[in-house]
Amino acid sequence: MQKKAPAFNPLIVPEFGTTPAGQPLSYNRAPSRDLAPWIGRIYISKVDLPEGYTLQCSQFNDIACLRLQLAGHWGAKTANGWEESARSACLFGPQTRPMPVRVTGSFTSIGVAIRPGASTALKGVPLPGIIDRLVRTGDLGLPEDELLARFAPEGTPEDWARALEDLFRERVEETGGNLPDPISVQFEQLAYRTPSMTVAQAARDCGVDRRRLERVILRDYGLPPKQVLRRARALDMASHLRGVGDRSEAEAIMLRYYDESHLIHEFADLFGVSPGQFAATAQPLLTLSLEARQARRLEDLKRIAPGDARPWQKAPA
Repeated sequence: MQKKAPAFNPLIVPEFGTTPAGQPLSYNRAPSRDLAPWIGRIYISKVDLPEGYTLQCSQFNDIACLRLQLAGHWGAKTANGWEESARSACLFGPQTRPMPVRVTGSFTSIGVAIRPGASTALKGVPLPGIIDRLVRTGDLGLPEDELLARFAPEGTPEDWARALEDLFRERVEETGGNLPDPISVQFEQLAYRTPSMTVAQAARDCGVDRRRLERVILRDYGLPPKQVLRRARALDMASHLRGVGDRSEAEAIMLRYYDESHLIHEFADLFGVSPGQFAATAQPLLTLSLEARQARRLEDLKRIAPGDARPWQKAPA
């Protein structure tokens, strides 16, 4: 399916290395076990850029993310238009399409992916209201300066990861430790495993009627279940095209589409370009987010254990 290696930008120097084919990697890991019901992934990206260079790219996250920018000037084109800042702390809602972003100067970004249903359980912001948007943490009762002060610029990735975990432990304790709805938890696994399934089948697998499934998923994902599944299928394909997927899945991922025409139409509808154009364009920031999602997915499906080498990290035989 993929004849050429995906393009990469040689000017991008990520501190945490690249795949054998040159795709950038972040430091990302699963949360501590006690936080696994609410946190999907912790990630840190540090990238050196030439002085004055502005990197134009995008992000496409399927779940809400708390993101803290410790260095670099960034901008993101949200549903409300372009929003820009430097050192900052923001909650990004789930996205229906790639969100254009740009970063000027070397940057350090740390963040946490918040599992579906966790925002509801922890009495957070309703997700339908922040789809394709961001909210500054100050507007959520978490002053940015106080939040950013937890993350010393000279800290290590593990220092920052543990600080993020401590922040969430405080929130879990404050809100009584409510767990996400089991329907949302099971639906997340279904979206990882079989995103080509119908909504009716998903409802049966979750043991509820379709109307209840649709209500719960809209509340906890911000989108209807059909749209969540369609997006999951496209993100798996995008990860494969960028070289940060499990190559043993390539044929199975392709068979989720009726034929090549179906793939091209649906992929272009979400990403704005054909699969071939997508692979031929260097997209370092988007690749970082796709790689973290695929690591989360493979670990959640117990295809790999936390801390194991990921398929795209192995050198070719």
